[in-house]
Amino acid sequence: MNYTLLRDVISLVEDYEKSADYPAYGPGVEGFKKWICHREQSVLLQDNEPYWEGKENGRGPDSVINTLLVHLNRYAKTYSKAAIHDSEFSTQEEFIYLINLKAFGPMTKMQLIKKNIHDKSAGIKIIHRLLEHEWIEQKTSSEDKRSKIIYLTVKGSETLEKQMLKIRKATQIVTGNLTSHEKMELIRLLDKLDRFHRPIYSENISPGDLLEKVNAQYLPGKN
Repeated sequence: MNYTLLRDVISLVEDYEKSADYPAYGPGVEGFKKWICHREQSVLLQDNEPYWEGKENGRGPDSVINTLLVHLNRYAKTYSKAAIHDSEFSTQEEFIYLINLKAFGPMTKMQLIKKNIHDKSAGIKIIHRLLEHEWIEQKTSSEDKRSKIIYLTVKGSETLEKQMLKIRKATQIVTGNLTSHEKMELIRLLDKLDRFHRPIYSENISPGDLLEKVNAQYLPGKN
């Protein structure tokens, strides 16, 4: 019996368990299959590397990705403004806070602020505006008297629902002409980036130390 294939498979499993992506996929056959699939896709992408402006002058993929993310954020904000035009909402943050409360249920002020990746002062201002509109209410936590739990009110839910058709249209426009498969792949990649950046953001590292600390602790291989 020829065991060459078996040895190759065992070697491939060892590579998988040693890879930096192993924690993201996890143990088991399902994780291993996904890893192989994505690895082969990466090989295909390398063989068909896209062109980008400035590539011939040494512009790297990190620069391109950062620029595109900034552009996409600006496009999304434009569509969000259109979604709340002539509505009771003043900013997109207001309806995003309500959407989070509707989707995830009551939570503390800081949980709501952190879920939206805002600093405390900006988040508190948004919460105050929502309270003034009576779209949310706050109650003292039964577990911690120092904390306030934020709830979505009936008025807030109704106000949000009136605008949801336009909001859904805006979110569909942002994803543009991507296919279902491309959307799933983009979610996977953006989620991977989000899971990388979220703990760093939560540390509240001072701007003067941020770049050096992240490079040293989170990206040692890039130093």
